[in-house]
Amino acid sequence: MPLPTDPGGGYTHEQHKRNQRSILEAGTLYRLTGDMAYAHFVRDILLAYADLYPTLGNHPAARNQLPGRLFWQTLNDSVWLVQSIQGYDAVRDALSPQDRERIDADVFGRMARFLSEETPTNFNRIHNHATWAVAGVGMTGYVLRDPHLVDIALNGLEGDSTSGFLRQIDRLFSPDGYYEEGPYYQRYALAPFVVFAAAIEKNQPELGIFEVGDGVLIKAVTTTVHSSYGGLFFPINDAIKDKGLDTEELVLGVAIAYARTQDPTLLSIARRQGRIPMTPDGLAVAEGLSQNLAQPFAFSSRILRDGPDGDRGGLAILRRGDDLTGQTLVMKNTAQGMGHGHYDRLNWLFFDNGQEVVTDYGSARYLNIEAKSGGVYLPENNSWAKQTIAHNTLVVDQTSQFDARLSVAEEHWPEPGLFIDEPGLTLSSATMRGAYDGVVFTRVLALVDHPALPMPIVIDLMKADADRAVTYDLPLHFSGQIMTVGFEAERAVSSRPVLGDGAGYQHLWVDANSPNFLGERSLSWMLNGRFYTYRFVEDVPSQALLVESGANDPDFNLRREPALIRRVEGQPSVRFVSVLEPHGRYDGVAETVTDGSSRIRHIAHAGDDAGDVIVVTLVSGEVFALGVSAPGQEGRSHRLTVDDRVYAWTGPYARFDQ
Repeated sequence: MPLPTDPGGGYTHEQHKRNQRSILEAGTLYRLTGDMAYAHFVRDILLAYADLYPTLGNHPAARNQLPGRLFWQTLNDSVWLVQSIQGYDAVRDALSPQDRERIDADVFGRMARFLSEETPTNFNRIHNHATWAVAGVGMTGYVLRDPHLVDIALNGLEGDSTSGFLRQIDRLFSPDGYYEEGPYYQRYALAPFVVFAAAIEKNQPELGIFEVGDGVLIKAVTTTVHSSYGGLFFPINDAIKDKGLDTEELVLGVAIAYARTQDPTLLSIARRQGRIPMTPDGLAVAEGLSQNLAQPFAFSSRILRDGPDGDRGGLAILRRGDDLTGQTLVMKNTAQGMGHGHYDRLNWLFFDNGQEVVTDYGSARYLNIEAKSGGVYLPENNSWAKQTIAHNTLVVDQTSQFDARLSVAEEHWPEPGLFIDEPGLTLSSATMRGAYDGVVFTRVLALVDHPALPMPIVIDLMKADADRAVTYDLPLHFSGQIMTVGFEAERAVSSRPVLGDGAGYQHLWVDANSPNFLGERSLSWMLNGRFYTYRFVEDVPSQALLVESGANDPDFNLRREPALIRRVEGQPSVRFVSVLEPHGRYDGVAETVTDGSSRIRHIAHAGDDAGDVIVVTLVSGEVFALGVSAPGQEGRSHRLTVDDRVYAWTGPYARFDQ
């Protein structure tokens, strides 16, 4: 029971986390076995806290966050309360009235007041930190039989429902169950949402909490599962890439959702998680698994709308095959995501063969590693990870979207365009206004199948128009070892220049730089035994730069990761066209290469104000194309010529096979 002194990752921080876990687990074991040794164990820990907690002020290691008492930020105190109150609830009736009164008053009562009335700035927020706080305070209210604590948790400190748990459900989730901050924080916030909801259902069933918002809390569980590939969450916004379906929060969420829906596809996720909570909901999962009721979870293409009313863009997920070895393309057409959001409208990621191929950096943070500033977000999270150049989307004049100003970014989101999901073609498009003054850009991303190709390819069209001449940069961050560089470039062999002096550019080393060129170029790399060939062309002269993150990083906080940047200077408008082709296999054991060369001969493009067509010619001579109308031009007839062939269509899009 140490006096709190350390930030995240330090001894006192981790010990109090272990204590909260011990309280919960011992309480669970008492409920299961009736063995008083467990109840006495919980009692003894909490009586020690009754001695310690009243003596505590603000945590000495607090930084910019609101300081806690046991931990460096109030968030961790809230998590402690959510966990510990459940363990105490299990044993409370077995304790003596004197012990119960002391623990009620000096531990849980004090902590509930601290996290609510004494820190109203946090408690009244619409944010995951506040979700943990209201859940802990509300559950404490139920356990202590204190209706005031329950009421402020549900309806806010003012009692007018402008804050509190019910308001958070209404404002933080979209109608599809998508959480504003993105998948990483969705799984984190999921635990207090579903655990507190289960407590509300037990104590106040008349509220119908799991039916609120058309059952949005159950939708949030399945949406969290959909927001993953290979068992890991899509690493957008302030994400840590290690987190996935087996996280504790989602283990709880799946059990609670299954117990209320009997959805057999959730059992397959529970089986993958490999553990079950020791609760009545967990028992329902165990029984379902033992009866072989599990069915495969349907990972499928979809749009997850963003915003409380579903009108602030959305996350487009384009899939082929399963979520372990198949292909998944994610197009980030969402709103900002509050303080954990990044400045990356119309960003994209691509997963294949169990790997993240076209990558998102995620966050610059080493959670709970004391050597890395105690596990907090590092300075490079702002100077690199959040900046637009760290993502696979458009940068104008080497400045980040919205000039990296959160208040401005929160007022703008993409305008959804097409979403097509049919055999052989899955496509999403969106348009962004307001990210840069006087600039509008539209992106179309598609997964396209062809009988002559063993795997689908990605077709990408980025169109940008400005009211002046600007410099456009379009990065592609990728994972793997470069195989071939299909363009002339000056290599930085003896020294590595830095690309810029701000907005994330100061963190990029330049390894190669091509002169302006008008025509098709390519880059290929290998990842996990599979080859990827990226072909690209612009409608105006452009440069190609090969760069790597890690410059101006004296504390070695950044991962070293490669990227290709396509640059167009001094132009008001540009069309960036590209095709990403997965192909072949390298077997290092057998020392064999299969299909190591691209099956695409070249790509071409034509466009006007009303639409565009991208043409792919294979080595075999076969040709196929994708025509897409510009926003607002879907009803027009189009006629474009590429390589002496005419492509004509009417409607929003057309697929051509020749």
